[in-house]
Amino acid sequence: MQQREEKQLEASVESLISRVAHLKNALHNFIYKLENEYDRLTWPSVLDNFALLSGQLNTINKLLRNEKTPSFRNQVIIPLLLSPDRDEELAKLTEQRVPVFSHEIVPDHLRTKPDPEVEEQEKQLSAEAARIGPELAQKQIQTLNKLCSNLLEKLNNPRDDRDAESAAIRQNKPSFNPADTNALVAAVGFGKGLSKCRPPGPVAPGHPGQGAMMTGGPTLQQVTIGGAPGQAGMGGPPPQQQGQPGKMPSSIKTNIKSASGSMHPYNR
Repeated sequence: MQQREEKQLEASVESLISRVAHLKNALHNFIYKLENEYDRLTWPSVLDNFALLSGQLNTINKLLRNEKTPSFRNQVIIPLLLSPDRDEELAKLTEQRVPVFSHEIVPDHLRTKPDPEVEEQEKQLSAEAARIGPELAQKQIQTLNKLCSNLLEKLNNPRDDRDAESAAIRQNKPSFNPADTNALVAAVGFGKGLSKCRPPGPVAPGHPGQGAMMTGGPTLQQVTIGGAPGQAGMGGPPPQQQGQPGKMPSSIKTNIKSASGSMHPYNR
């Protein structure tokens, strides 16, 4: 009877090791594709790899739940030999992941409970859950279910409905102020609301009349030409008499002749 149980245990362990090896190879191939073939990887192929991994995990779970499989929980593993030296056979079995079976490694590989830090966090979470009353817990559950339902409803709605809702929101919410637009149009078109007085500009030295032009509007400086009093011009000939051709006054002719005579090089 004992030999039969031992053989059954060995067969179950070998079958489990084979299934885990298949799962490990599938994981290795998938990781290799993600790291080296990500540019050619498509979403359907990713889903196929996930489906393969999920199927292999389900197969391992079925194998563990099978009636013919002995309960591994009742089996105890005891390390018979601990050594700080390198074990080549162990390194080969573990693909160089565990080269030494020492006192430092055994607690991690043969642990049947979570780490002390994880156990402490679990105790804190359990204590917080125990402090929450049934009514408050029910309210939090209802709120979470409501949020999940709204999120699922938004995800299940067609894209056209979401586009229509966003377009309606944009139409109902104006992006400008009509009063500001009307005031801007009135100011540009009719000068409404603009200040009529301009600030006086600084008068530069040596430029007479510039301040008057800036403050009192456009003016012209009048220059009196030597001759008869009352004749003034703007740098051009005086106004002509009606019906007569334009003639230069004798005073202007005399001034021009005297000036040209003084500037001639032989009259110096």
